[in-house]
Amino acid sequence: MTLLFLAGTLTIFAQTNIDGTWKGTRETPNGTFEVTYTFKAEGKDLKGSLKTSFGEAQLEDGKIDGNKISYSITFNGNSLKSTGEIINENEILIKNDRGEMKLTRVKS
Repeated sequence: MTLLFLAGTLTIFAQTNIDGTWKGTRETPNGTFEVTYTFKAEGKDLKGSLKTSFGEAQLEDGKIDGNKISYSITFNGNSLKSTGEIINENEILIKNDRGEMKLTRVKS
């Protein structure tokens, strides 16, 4: 029984805190594109938003499982599904049909 309790406790602490503001850039044919994400984990649900120079969109269907995340963004009628991996407490790697992007935590 004690082993089950310890295993459950370690699993909870193993999940990195994703809450906060994260920034990243992506190179495009039209130049460098800067993005700002705000993430908030609510159990296994991932809430938040994406902000760019073109506007802001809410995360949809956001999930978090350990160090893996997934979500969709709908912008101008187009939906983009993304997955990600929390590399450490200050870096997240996001992947989608448009490529990869590394996000860095914004210190407050």
